[in-house]
Amino acid sequence: MAPSAEPTELRALLSAAADPARAPAMRDYMRGQFDFLGVAAPVRRKAAAAWIQSHDAAGPDGWLAQAEALWRQPEREFHYVAVDLLARHAAGLPASALPRLLALATEKSWWDTVDGLAAWVIGAQVRARRELQADMDRLAGDGDFWLRRVAILHQLYWKRETDVARLFRYCAANAADTEFFIRKAIGWALREYAYTDAEAVRGFVASAALSPLSRREALKRIQ
Repeated sequence: MAPSAEPTELRALLSAAADPARAPAMRDYMRGQFDFLGVAAPVRRKAAAAWIQSHDAAGPDGWLAQAEALWRQPEREFHYVAVDLLARHAAGLPASALPRLLALATEKSWWDTVDGLAAWVIGAQVRARRELQADMDRLAGDGDFWLRRVAILHQLYWKRETDVARLFRYCAANAADTEFFIRKAIGWALREYAYTDAEAVRGFVASAALSPLSRREALKRIQ
């Protein structure tokens, strides 16, 4: 299914589900960086579900092209639908798709889409194709802090499949960074893994030179 420059059908679905009165608050929550139609997340998922399913047969190139077309739309809800579409098919994306996924992460970047791509799309892709962890190793030291956040968070929901040494190495390598979104990502990644192995996280936090924010976030549920 070839994507259109203007996703007319999806726009109609989202517009019908929108509450325009919500849009200013949603824009303010994102510090005024993005326009919104005013569609709350649960409403958006319900409204877009059948549209997303209609693209199941499009294949990797079709999914990526459609996501890129959605990314070009000005309203943030389209970007969320793009993440949902890619997440549905993440394990089926080939290794060659990674550069296009990373390009999305570096365009119109903010924590909402970056985290969705990291945890539900790129993370699932890497989990299915472990050779891509070499790319995550590279990103963990990238000059773009959003890409470093992707690397730190890509194992977020892997639980016992987490490569713990890799997770701790990424966190230690970025511990001195003063960027809020890196410090927060370190704490979040460690906190999530603590549900699987609290003692390992306690031990790492005790020995690593983490920022107070990262330390506090990491230990929030296990102190």
